[in-house]
Formats: sequence, C-alpha cells, structure tokens
Amino acid sequence: MADRKLFALVCVLIGISVLLTYSLSVYFTIFSGVGEFHFAIRQFIFGTISIFIMWSLAQGDPDRHLSPVGFTLFIGSAFLMIIMPFLPDFLVTAVGGAKRWIKVFGFSLAPVEFFKVGFVYFLAWSFSRKLGHHGDMGIKEEFIRFAPYGIVFIGAMFVIAFVQNDLGQVVVLGLTLLFMLMFAGSSFRFFLSLLLGALLFFLFFIFTAEHRILRIKSWWALAQNSVLDMLPARLATALRVPTEVEPYQIGHSLNAIHNGGLFGTGVANGTFKLGFLSEVHTDFVLAGLAEEFGFMGILFVTLLFMWMLQRIFKIANRTRSTSTYLFSIGIGLLLAFAFLVNAYGISGITPIKGISVPFLSYGGSAVMAASFGIGMILMASKKAKME
Repeated sequence: MADRKLFALVCVLIGISVLLTYSLSVYFTIFSGVGEFHFAIRQFIFGTISIFIMWSLAQGDPDRHLSPVGFTLFIGSAFLMIIMPFLPDFLVTAVGGAKRWIKVFGFSLAPVEFFKVGFVYFLAWSFSRKLGHHGDMGIKEEFIRFAPYGIVFIGAMFVIAFVQNDLGQVVVLGLTLLFMLMFAGSSFRFFLSLLLGALLFFLFFIFTAEHRILRIKSWWALAQNSVLDMLPARLATALRVPTEVEPYQIGHSLNAIHNGGLFGTGVANGTFKLGFLSEVHTDFVLAGLAEEFGFMGILFVTLLFMWMLQRIFKIANRTRSTSTYLFSIGIGLLLAFAFLVNAYGISGITPIKGISVPFLSYGGSAVMAASFGIGMILMASKKAKME
C-alpha cells in the first residue's frame, strides 16, 4: 500500500494553494480583466489533475512502471525544451524574449518543470549503476567518473539558463545534483571541488546578463547596510551600491511580512497584494501568506512541508533499491531547495530567483510536475518497509 500520509500532506498543501490563489490574486484579476475566481478555478483544476496524477501513479508497480515514467519525463521534456525556440508563436508563450511555455488546450505548460523530475530520475538510475563508494579513489578519478554527468548537466544548463533565460532553475538543479552525488558515494573533497566550480559558473552567468546584475544590485542595496557596518570604512565604501538602485519587490515583500505580525491581517485583508507586489500569488506567495496569516501561518505551512519531506526521506531510507533511494532523496532535495530559494529571496537573504514554492504557488506546470515526482515516490513506497 502506498504511503497515505505523504499523499494526504500533499493534498492539504494543494488545497491551501487554491485558497491563497483566490485571496492573493484579487488585484491581478482586476488588472487582467478576468473574473475574481478565474485564477482560483484554474488552480483548482491544476490541483485536481495533480492529485489524480499522484493517485494514478501510486497504483503502479514500481518494478514495471517507475522507469518508463521517469525516462519519458526526462527525454520528452528535454526534447521539448530544445525545439521550443524553433516553434511558431501560436504554440509557445514568450516572456522577456525567452520561450518557456508551450500552449496546450488553452493552458501553458513549462517543460523545464517536468525535466527537473525526469533529470533526477535519470541521475538516480545512472548513479545506482555507475557510482559507488569512492574508497581510495583519487579526485582525478572521481572527476573522470563524473565527466559524463557533467556534460549532460552543462547541456541542460545551457538550454535553461541561456535559451530559456532561467538561472533560478539551474541553481536548484545544480544543488540537487551536488547533494545526490554525496548520497551516491562521492567524497566530500570532490563535493567541495564541484561546489567551487558551481559558484564560478554562477558568477559567470550573472555577469553575462545585465538584468541579473541589476537584480543583484537591487538585493545588495537592501542588505548592504547590515553587512557593511561590520567592515573597514574603505572596504565598505568600495562595496556600497548607489541608493538610486531601488529594491522594489524585496522592500514590499519585507513590508508585507512585517505587516502580518504574529497572526496576520486575516484572509483577503492583505494590502501589499494590491499592486505593490506583482503577481503575489506566484513567486511571492509566502509574502502574501505571511501578511494575511502571520507568523503562525508561515509556521503551519513550513511544518506541513517539513512533514512531507520527512515522509519522502523515510521512504528513501526504507527502500532496498538504490535507484529508488537516490530518486526519493533527489525529489526531496529538489522540493526543499525550491522552498528555501524562494523563502530566502522574498525575505531579502538572497536575490530573488523567480522560483515558485512547490504545491503552494499558482501555476499548473510546477504543481503537476511535482505531483509526478510525489506519485513516483508513492509508487515506490509500496515496496518500502514503512511503519
């Protein structure tokens, strides 16, 4: 029997997302000229489909169905991402010159969301066959062993970061890959080497795009005072960003969080969703949640999310299959990093990356893709020794 607690926890998070979408999208519905229930109804449809996806996958036999589903997601979504720039405009939706969504029956789906789940399955499947404990292996041998995966990741990174102009997804995927390598048996020394290389690549991507530089400056303009006060005056002066760089979104996000206090302003009573935070029901959903439900609302959702991760990691720990173990760990890491990157961004700790909150942010692609990952874990849980 599949893990019922994990299924129920995800269903509760999806239900909360429908409520938040209705409450937080009020300004955007007026701005877009649609009915007040427009986005809530769409999120309800996405959520219902996602729950059905999880339930359907949970009925499958992991020995027969897990691999076909995983490779279909990996190969199919990779193919779509590659051909998207060449598709006509009536089939794709472009934002900022980057084609990220494919139009299907009046909805827009982002292949990159499904690619992340498929990529994690590919890594888990391959790591379980090619990697193992590093033993006395030198770092050079570890790099040689890792090289094929590095080439695949660099290819994916090029498509996502340059073709689709979405660096945030690369950050989440890169972190997931690094930690999966640790669980697959690589040495800590190799992990640190890859982490340093990833930081250098990250800086390269930032300084090759003007909009990313401006985003970093916007974040630093807000965070610099608390940091520069601890540095020598000469160094602080050199690092200070001119005040004309306006931390617009982060500033309003922090004000929304502060306005919520301990218990919040109440459902539909938030003010910063009224044009101050753009599309607050998507990337800034946690800021909207904090304003209307306060610290207690954030705490409740965080505990639900942590409970969900605990069930995922428990399934991973109880399974006998190495590939299933790594896949479950990878999906848990993927969801955890997305939550943390978003939470750190809206609270001003790190720059905003445009990453949605799993199962909470409005959007069909993200919730359905994550549901594929959870559904595959539910399928695998039937062969794990659970309490």
